[in-house]
Amino acid sequence: MTKKRKVAAAKVDKNKAYSLKEASTLVKEINCTKFDSSVDLHIRLGVDPKKADQQVRGTVSLPHGTGKTKKVLVLCTPDKEASAKEAGADFVGLDEFITKIEGGWTDIDVIIATPAVMPKIGKLGKVLGPRNLMPNPKTGTVTNDVAAAVNEVKGGKIAFKVDKAGIVHASIGRVSFAPEKIAENSAELINAIIKLKPSSSKGTYLKGVSMASTMSPGISLDTKSLMN
Repeated sequence: MTKKRKVAAAKVDKNKAYSLKEASTLVKEINCTKFDSSVDLHIRLGVDPKKADQQVRGTVSLPHGTGKTKKVLVLCTPDKEASAKEAGADFVGLDEFITKIEGGWTDIDVIIATPAVMPKIGKLGKVLGPRNLMPNPKTGTVTNDVAAAVNEVKGGKIAFKVDKAGIVHASIGRVSFAPEKIAENSAELINAIIKLKPSSSKGTYLKGVSMASTMSPGISLDTKSLMN
């Protein structure tokens, strides 16, 4: 452990559950990197991801964005290409990008597709699925209004999905953000997840939440206060 990391770790009380306001200030103080680190939330849910009706997934528009410019690929028919480019999509096309993805290219953050081209994209599931890049109507990435979808993603809309261990991992900003912006973005994501609680999920839903910046120690949040 580096000296910086030791100093940072000493500032975090492992036995304390911090309020969102406290954590949003502390995460800036304990940042160990020289670059503008990502601030992430790790949310452990009381669900069984193996059950189809307990798959918690969705999207949320963060009020202050993520602080990261996302690379967006739009897969569409030629008549939609101009509007996608005007909206700011980084890559627009179809067959050439399908071929590139089949060859292992995934240098993008989000893929948006029109319903008409989805049959062609289905075969890319093995490459895109594990990377959470597969377009999905539930996350708004399968749509005919590609311009609106691009604007939402560029403006701070993120997709989240519970993993096999029952945890949602999401980036909600950067350490350069003011504490208030980190707190507000965090609250927006947490509230969105709370609203998606499956009716079949019994017991404690929000089991644990931690906040951390890149390469810095995690900060445990008080889940009871987050539920209110």
